[in-house]
Amino acid sequence: MTPDSLTHFDESGRPRMVDVTGKAVTDRRAVAVGSILMAPETLRRILDGTTPKGDPLQIARIAGIMAGKKTSELIPLCHQLPDAHLDVELEVDESLPGIRGRAEARVAGRTGVEMEALVAVSAALLTVYDMVKAVDRGMRLEGVRLLAKEGGRSGSWSAEP
Repeated sequence: MTPDSLTHFDESGRPRMVDVTGKAVTDRRAVAVGSILMAPETLRRILDGTTPKGDPLQIARIAGIMAGKKTSELIPLCHQLPDAHLDVELEVDESLPGIRGRAEARVAGRTGVEMEALVAVSAALLTVYDMVKAVDRGMRLEGVRLLAKEGGRSGSWSAEP
Protein backbone atom coordinates (compact mmCIF):
# COMPACT_ATOMS: atom_id res chain seq x y z
CA MET A 1 0.00 0.00 0.00
CA THR A 2 1.35 3.42 -0.89
CA PRO A 3 1.10 6.38 1.52
CA ASP A 4 -1.31 8.07 -0.90
CA SER A 5 -3.77 5.16 -1.06
CA LEU A 6 -7.05 5.20 0.83
CA THR A 7 -6.70 3.01 3.90
CA HIS A 8 -10.38 2.77 4.81
CA PHE A 9 -11.39 0.96 1.62
CA ASP A 10 -10.58 -2.56 0.47
CA GLU A 11 -9.56 -3.53 -3.08
CA SER A 12 -13.22 -3.59 -4.11
CA GLY A 13 -13.92 -0.11 -2.78
CA ARG A 14 -15.85 -1.30 0.28
CA PRO A 15 -15.35 0.53 3.59
CA ARG A 16 -13.22 -1.31 6.14
CA MET A 17 -11.53 -0.68 9.43
CA VAL A 18 -7.77 -0.39 9.14
CA ASP A 19 -5.98 -3.38 10.68
CA VAL A 20 -3.51 -1.98 13.22
CA THR A 21 -2.77 -5.28 14.99
CA GLY A 22 0.66 -5.54 13.35
CA LYS A 23 1.72 -2.04 14.36
CA ALA A 24 4.02 -1.44 17.30
CA VAL A 25 2.63 0.18 20.43
CA THR A 26 4.16 3.66 20.68
CA ASP A 27 3.46 6.79 22.67
CA ARG A 28 1.15 9.01 20.65
CA ARG A 29 -0.04 12.55 21.24
CA ALA A 30 -2.26 14.99 19.39
CA VAL A 31 -3.32 18.57 20.03
CA ALA A 32 -6.38 20.21 18.47
CA VAL A 33 -7.57 23.80 18.81
CA GLY A 34 -10.59 25.90 17.96
CA SER A 35 -12.58 28.94 19.04
CA ILE A 36 -16.12 30.06 19.66
CA LEU A 37 -16.80 33.70 18.85
CA MET A 38 -19.61 35.60 20.53
CA ALA A 39 -20.94 39.04 21.28
CA PRO A 40 -18.93 41.00 23.87
CA GLU A 41 -21.94 41.01 26.21
CA THR A 42 -22.16 37.21 26.05
CA LEU A 43 -18.51 36.89 27.03
CA ARG A 44 -19.05 39.42 29.81
CA ARG A 45 -21.90 37.29 31.20
CA ILE A 46 -19.68 34.19 31.14
CA LEU A 47 -16.97 36.10 33.03
CA ASP A 48 -19.51 37.53 35.50
CA GLY A 49 -21.12 34.13 36.11
CA THR A 50 -24.56 35.32 34.99
CA THR A 51 -25.33 32.78 32.27
CA PRO A 52 -28.65 30.90 32.60
CA LYS A 53 -27.24 27.36 32.92
CA GLY A 54 -24.27 27.91 35.23
CA ASP A 55 -20.54 27.97 34.43
CA PRO A 56 -20.23 26.95 30.79
CA LEU A 57 -16.44 26.61 30.88
CA GLN A 58 -16.36 23.98 33.62
CA ILE A 59 -19.16 21.95 32.04
CA ALA A 60 -17.55 22.27 28.60
CA ARG A 61 -14.24 20.85 29.87
CA ILE A 62 -16.04 17.78 31.18
CA ALA A 63 -18.08 17.45 27.97
CA GLY A 64 -14.92 17.63 25.85
CA ILE A 65 -13.23 14.88 27.83
CA MET A 66 -16.34 12.68 27.73
CA ALA A 67 -16.80 13.19 23.99
CA GLY A 68 -13.16 12.46 23.24
CA LYS A 69 -13.52 9.12 25.05
CA LYS A 70 -16.50 8.28 22.79
CA THR A 71 -14.82 9.14 19.48
CA SER A 72 -15.07 5.57 18.15
CA GLU A 73 -18.84 5.70 18.72
CA LEU A 74 -19.18 8.96 16.80
CA ILE A 75 -16.76 8.60 13.87
CA PRO A 76 -17.17 5.49 11.69
CA LEU A 77 -14.19 3.13 11.55
CA CYS A 78 -12.26 4.84 14.36
CA HIS A 79 -10.56 2.44 16.74
CA GLN A 80 -11.48 2.40 20.40
CA LEU A 81 -8.75 3.85 22.59
CA PRO A 82 -9.99 3.13 26.12
CA ASP A 83 -6.75 4.14 27.84
CA ALA A 84 -6.41 7.50 26.10
CA HIS A 85 -5.79 10.50 28.33
CA LEU A 86 -7.63 13.70 27.41
CA ASP A 87 -7.06 17.22 28.66
CA VAL A 88 -9.28 20.12 27.61
CA GLU A 89 -8.46 23.75 28.30
CA LEU A 90 -10.70 26.73 27.60
CA GLU A 91 -9.38 30.27 27.72
CA VAL A 92 -11.29 33.54 27.52
CA ASP A 93 -9.99 35.80 24.76
CA GLU A 94 -11.58 39.23 24.89
CA SER A 95 -9.93 40.17 21.59
CA LEU A 96 -12.13 37.66 19.69
CA PRO A 97 -14.41 38.12 21.72
CA GLY A 98 -14.87 34.50 22.72
CA ILE A 99 -13.28 31.35 24.04
CA ARG A 100 -10.23 29.54 22.69
CA GLY A 101 -10.24 25.78 23.18
CA ARG A 102 -7.36 23.31 23.21
CA ALA A 103 -7.55 19.55 23.61
CA GLU A 104 -4.62 17.20 24.05
CA ALA A 105 -4.98 13.44 23.71
CA ARG A 106 -2.30 10.91 24.64
CA VAL A 107 -2.12 7.14 24.47
CA ALA A 108 0.35 4.29 24.26
CA GLY A 109 -1.20 2.47 21.34
CA ARG A 110 -1.15 1.23 17.76
CA THR A 111 -3.09 4.12 16.26
CA GLY A 112 -3.12 7.88 16.61
CA VAL A 113 -5.29 10.09 18.78
CA GLU A 114 -5.91 12.95 16.35
CA MET A 115 -9.64 12.28 16.11
CA GLU A 116 -9.98 12.13 19.90
CA ALA A 117 -8.37 15.55 20.25
CA LEU A 118 -10.54 17.02 17.46
CA VAL A 119 -13.76 15.56 18.89
CA ALA A 120 -12.86 16.76 22.38
CA VAL A 121 -12.24 20.38 21.40
CA SER A 122 -15.31 20.43 19.15
CA ALA A 123 -17.61 19.05 21.84
CA ALA A 124 -16.23 21.49 24.42
CA LEU A 125 -16.92 24.47 22.16
CA LEU A 126 -20.36 23.13 21.24
CA THR A 127 -21.15 22.81 24.94
CA VAL A 128 -20.28 26.47 25.48
CA TYR A 129 -22.70 27.26 22.66
CA ASP A 130 -25.43 25.12 24.21
CA MET A 131 -25.02 26.65 27.63
CA VAL A 132 -25.26 30.28 26.47
CA LYS A 133 -27.41 30.04 23.34
CA ALA A 134 -30.34 31.60 25.22
CA VAL A 135 -28.20 34.76 25.43
CA ASP A 136 -26.56 34.66 21.98
CA ARG A 137 -27.66 32.42 19.10
CA GLY A 138 -25.21 34.14 16.75
CA MET A 139 -22.10 32.49 18.21
CA ARG A 140 -19.92 30.59 15.77
CA LEU A 141 -17.21 27.98 15.97
CA GLU A 142 -14.07 28.69 13.99
CA GLY A 143 -10.67 27.26 13.33
CA VAL A 144 -11.15 23.74 14.66
CA ARG A 145 -8.03 21.96 13.47
CA LEU A 146 -5.22 19.63 14.35
CA LEU A 147 -2.27 21.61 15.67
CA ALA A 148 0.23 18.79 16.20
CA LYS A 149 0.67 15.03 16.40
CA GLU A 150 3.49 12.83 17.59
CA GLY A 151 4.26 9.14 17.52
CA GLY A 152 3.65 6.21 15.27
CA ARG A 153 5.22 5.31 11.97
CA SER A 154 4.70 8.76 10.46
CA GLY A 155 6.44 10.51 13.36
CA SER A 156 5.75 14.10 14.31
CA TRP A 157 3.74 16.69 12.43
CA SER A 158 2.72 20.23 13.28
CA ALA A 159 0.58 22.80 11.50
CA GLU A 160 2.22 25.84 10.03
CA PRO A 161 1.94 28.86 12.31
